[in-house]
Amino acid sequence: MIHTLAIANYRSLRDIVMPMGHLNLVTGPNGSGKSNLYKALRLLAESASGKLIGALAGQGGLESSFWAGPEVISLSMRSGAMPVQGGPRQKPVRLKLGFAGESFGYSVSLGLPTPSLSCFGLDPEIKRECIWAGASYRPANCLVDRDGPVVKVRDGRSWEVRFQNLNTYDSMMSEIADPVAAPEIYEVRRFIRAWRFYDSFRTDPESSIRIPQIGTRSPVLDHDGQNLVAALQTIIEIGDTRALRAAIDDAFPGCRIAVEVDEKNRFTLAFSQPGLLRPLTQAELSDGTLRYLLLVVALLTPRPPSLLVLNEPETSLHPDLLSALARLIIRASRDTQVWVVSHAARLVAALQEAAECQTVRLDKELGQTQILGQGLLDQPSWHWPDK
Repeated sequence: MIHTLAIANYRSLRDIVMPMGHLNLVTGPNGSGKSNLYKALRLLAESASGKLIGALAGQGGLESSFWAGPEVISLSMRSGAMPVQGGPRQKPVRLKLGFAGESFGYSVSLGLPTPSLSCFGLDPEIKRECIWAGASYRPANCLVDRDGPVVKVRDGRSWEVRFQNLNTYDSMMSEIADPVAAPEIYEVRRFIRAWRFYDSFRTDPESSIRIPQIGTRSPVLDHDGQNLVAALQTIIEIGDTRALRAAIDDAFPGCRIAVEVDEKNRFTLAFSQPGLLRPLTQAELSDGTLRYLLLVVALLTPRPPSLLVLNEPETSLHPDLLSALARLIIRASRDTQVWVVSHAARLVAALQEAAECQTVRLDKELGQTQILGQGLLDQPSWHWPDK
């Protein structure tokens, strides 16, 4: 489980150190930085798949992703006694992403390259990557240290150079995740790759989710929900069918759900409702009902991930479904760490009824996202591996 998430210099997240529990709820008004926090977590996950630089380019590049405010916000700026203004930077600009878990911590630092004549002269570079043991980075507990193109692995009291010419646009986790030569890198990569993100399901009439498809065993719902019916049948065969029936009945009393397979092995959803003479297929369900079923299948997965992230799961759902969704999320948090971003008051209130729910409320001051109520003593211990 992750117990600390840290972001620095990413859009409005100038310096965020966020505690995490089994069930995490991120909320706040529009424009407070919820989406930035979610995007930063997704960027961090891309480091394990070798797509970090590409994902950053998809967000407009490093320069547009940097914190756009001054390096230091003085007390007089905060009080309004003087306007917000910048000055000569004292430190190199770095976008930093990191987390600390129960066994390992990991951080990555990105910056702009030295000027060159290359057409790729604005490609971000990975300046530093570290893996450490324990709750917070210290030089003494650092296990793997990547500085530019050089990767060192701790060997007892000394360091052994394992790679000297790593490309600046490649994460060490995509290049040298060897379970024998570098087990720490391998383990952290495996841990991050198990994270799952669900933030957009296409439920319009042309969506492939609504079309019967050939099904294969699917213990995991795809991030876009394309294998919904196959994943549902997998839960029916090897998952918690009692929890599935309860989740359907909680939201739609008296309804039943099943999967029908034709002679060509195409899977079709069968949603039976009281009063109807035949079940409805996925093509006939409303957007809200279909989205709720997608969330049910994601949360009742037979293969729980190390982290499951839901970004605004209330989208297109009828308000009456939010309490049932909250109960399903709370149940899922017993088997996996869950992270929910939401501003739906009804869902927020229902989740907060759970004693294990850890709420993070965001707000902005002078363009900077802050965690409301977090003082210096409330912030988890965190140290970036800077020189």
